[in-house]
Amino acid sequence: MRHFTTLLKHELRMLFISPSTYVAAVLFLCLMGFLYWAILRGMVNTPSEILPTVQFFSVFWIPVLFVIPLITMRSIAGERSSGTLDTLMTTPTSRAAVILSKFSGAYLFYMLLWLVTLAYPLLTNKLFPQAAESGALLELAPLAGSFLFLSTSGLLFIAIGIFSSSVTRSQLVAGMLSFTMLFVVIVGGQQMGNLTDSGGDFPSWIITTVSYLQIFAHLDDFSRGIIDTRPFFYYASTGFLLLGLSTLVIEAKA
Repeated sequence: MRHFTTLLKHELRMLFISPSTYVAAVLFLCLMGFLYWAILRGMVNTPSEILPTVQFFSVFWIPVLFVIPLITMRSIAGERSSGTLDTLMTTPTSRAAVILSKFSGAYLFYMLLWLVTLAYPLLTNKLFPQAAESGALLELAPLAGSFLFLSTSGLLFIAIGIFSSSVTRSQLVAGMLSFTMLFVVIVGGQQMGNLTDSGGDFPSWIITTVSYLQIFAHLDDFSRGIIDTRPFFYYASTGFLLLGLSTLVIEAKA
């Protein structure tokens, strides 16, 4: 645990001095700020029964596809290319502690970015109180449910980035691999769901499995206050499986 704490502090320090971290943060906050403004503007022009919070978090996948590769691509690939990973492997620190520290640092930063987005409804509530009279901008239930979804799904998304960074020494390749895997998991899973819903003759176990993997359906349930243990198991088990594979990869390449 002592080694893990030291490594985590180092990883957080490296995150905050890395240019890619600030690129990711600026890209994320500008993009989400624009999307929040577009959602509010659209609701003014065309009133909708869907809460702005629900609409805002429904586009979570857009920043995820770009921000997570930027956060995680240097975590292992960058250290391997500079030679610092080989030095780290000669210390008494376990491989698992190295992987977990890099995962934890990236995960904490990822959640920090989402927490900062709470400033959008707070600023809107302060600057335009007439727009927040109904209380819809700060509705507690969808906010809590959406953040619970983000914190849970983030386990898998960050683990994908760490695994991608562990299999190569090129940060560019790690970023591209991370983007591709995230795209397949998020968008590909949604397309598979549309295919099974189209009325094709699929076995029931395929339909059940595809439904179980539907990330957008999980977000919809969480935002409505429907908490199911199956998504927790899916994200946590798959995420830690990828972290375990990452540990094996750096051991094999050490």
